[in-house]
Amino acid sequence: MPLGQRPGDKSDSRYCGVEVLDFPAGEGLPAVLSHSISSGFDFILAPLVDPNYRPAPGAVLPVSASDLVLGPAQWSNHVVGKISEWIDLDAEDERLRLDSELTLKQEIAWASHVSLQACVLPAPRTSFCGNYARVVNQILQGLTNMHLWLRLPLEKSEPMDDDLDKIKNNNHMSEIVDSWELWNSFRLLCDHSSQLCVALDISSTLPSINSLGRWFGEPVKAAILQTNAYLTNSKGYPCLSKRHQRLLTGFFNHSVQVIISGRSNLNVFPASGVLSGDESCIEDSPVRHALAPYLEYIAYLYQKMDPLPEQERFEINYRDFLQSPLQPLMDNLEAQTYETFEKDVVKYTQYRRAVAKALVDRVADDAVSTTRTVLMVVGAGRGPLVRASLQAAEETGRKLKVYAVEKNPNAVITLHSLIKLEGWESLVTVISSDMRCWDAPEKADILVSELLGSFGDNELSPECLDGAQRFLKPDGISIPSSYTSFIQPITASKLHNDIKAHKDIAHFETAYVVKLHRIATLAPTQQVFTFNHPNFSPSASNQRYTKLQFEMLPDMGSCLVHGFAGYFDSVLYKDVHLGIEPNTATPNMFSWFPIFFPLRKPIYVPQGSPIEVHFWRCCAPTKVWYEWAVTTPTPSPVHNSNGRSYWVGL
Repeated sequence: MPLGQRPGDKSDSRYCGVEVLDFPAGEGLPAVLSHSISSGFDFILAPLVDPNYRPAPGAVLPVSASDLVLGPAQWSNHVVGKISEWIDLDAEDERLRLDSELTLKQEIAWASHVSLQACVLPAPRTSFCGNYARVVNQILQGLTNMHLWLRLPLEKSEPMDDDLDKIKNNNHMSEIVDSWELWNSFRLLCDHSSQLCVALDISSTLPSINSLGRWFGEPVKAAILQTNAYLTNSKGYPCLSKRHQRLLTGFFNHSVQVIISGRSNLNVFPASGVLSGDESCIEDSPVRHALAPYLEYIAYLYQKMDPLPEQERFEINYRDFLQSPLQPLMDNLEAQTYETFEKDVVKYTQYRRAVAKALVDRVADDAVSTTRTVLMVVGAGRGPLVRASLQAAEETGRKLKVYAVEKNPNAVITLHSLIKLEGWESLVTVISSDMRCWDAPEKADILVSELLGSFGDNELSPECLDGAQRFLKPDGISIPSSYTSFIQPITASKLHNDIKAHKDIAHFETAYVVKLHRIATLAPTQQVFTFNHPNFSPSASNQRYTKLQFEMLPDMGSCLVHGFAGYFDSVLYKDVHLGIEPNTATPNMFSWFPIFFPLRKPIYVPQGSPIEVHFWRCCAPTKVWYEWAVTTPTPSPVHNSNGRSYWVGL
């Protein structure tokens, strides 16, 4: 039974499981599953094999239950397998090491046979887990649908002040425990397999907020919440600290399922039950599950979350979905694309405000009746900016003459229909031409465009407006008047694996538009490139280069950088701005998702080390492209050299 109904949320985080601590021998598994499901849990994390089993010649694997005692749908939807915890593939004892390898492969084979969707691997016993990772990597190469969840304690000991000095000097300190480091080593050895995920054990203590934040960019599938992590309120009911509540809310928002584990520590509820070790109750009348109060509290946390905002519901299917940026000069947009952008009320409200302010500044109140302002919309599309400009003129009482310049002949047809429908024939002149080729009959007072991309200049707004600014009077106004791009380093395991699946370099040298979701931001954003319009300087160039150094937060720990998230912020006119940079983003606007610049090989950044990145914007007669490279802490190749993989055509 789902934890509750949260409008807009259809993710796996609605489902909560329970860990079976005692081996359910014989017919125990169906009874345990039935009791758990009837008590409100959605699935169980259960041992697959008797923990006392050790391989021997001719021995039959002592599984918890025949594949016949549960239906295929029950195995697949309601059981997550738990691999034997005694397994130690990096043991010094050769017999134990070989037995562990054989047993692990036998248990995974059985789990695959009964069509389990996932199995939980025991945590590595030491930080030296090379053989364990090697065997798991072998297994992963043979799996098709099943995922393996590596179980890890959610812990990171915080270094003292003198330890921080040692970290900065790159001294190895074995006393600093960080489970993320263990995960990172393991997944690197397994070559970033998309079927290797994480199940985090959550106890009563938590690392720092910044340290926890790293996990939101990792493939965390389950949060195994120990009963000893709970507090008890004045009425004897379980509850969680504010920090635990915030962590679980974050996990709910990232499709992470909660699994409750441990013995009941409560006195107000009977502790008898199948999962507390008392199997005699199975044949009795239904007994309240020993861990039901803990489940009820998790359901309470889930249900008190705010519903997903309307915008998030609209964007939910785009989360972490890689899209190639538009080629606005080479390609003509389709009607469906126009329609999507035209629904962005917030964007056009900002444009209307900017035009209104420009008109008031341009025409004094005492000259309203005698002055007609010439406004050119370059890249008019199907007319939303024309409409916004005319609305601004009506609001301010200014007279307006509009030229709507559009190169897409299909959109021009719609423009003519719109003008006739609205009765704007005396106000608007449609020009079917590329703005860079048209010879205007008169100069404009105001030049309006919406040529911005997710990175500001990545859809060639500078080149287009440079070509169009010859229409503008020397004291004319450009809307937008400037725009700035921003980047920040991120952990994004899912995006990396999706690009890696293409098995070529070109996809790692392409910038993608993506609704970022399962990511961890590792440092604050920094400015990259800025463009101002109009720019009448005879030596003006749209080529750019910058070098940026990002300092990671000292209490975050080490991290893995998969690439850089890009944003923009634009000044339309004076104090009217538009943008998606996280700190200043325009609320409720959906026309732009961030852009993602991937790295061919993720960069490991040790705690205390900065990351230095170089960005270039390069121009040629027929195309514009970006190049990027990391130089600190370890150099990367220069990505997209000479625009070989990704470019925007002129």
